[in-house]
Amino acid sequence: MTGMIIISIICISCAFLLWRIANKRGSNTRFWAVMGAVFGPLAIPFIFLTKDKSAKSNRSNKK
Repeated sequence: MTGMIIISIICISCAFLLWRIANKRGSNTRFWAVMGAVFGPLAIPFIFLTKDKSAKSNRSNKK
C-alpha cells in the first residue's frame, strides 16, 4: 500500500514537472503531462530530445 502511494506521488510530480518544462519549451503541455503521469521519471529525458519551439519563435521576433 505504501509503495503504491509513493509511486503515485512520483508520477504526479513528474507530470507537473514535464508540464512546466513543456510550457517553457513551447511544446504540447497536455501530452507531456500525460507522459509524465504514465511513465514517470522515464519520460523526462525524452522531452529534452524534442525541438525547443520557443527558441525558434524568439529568434524570429528579434529580427
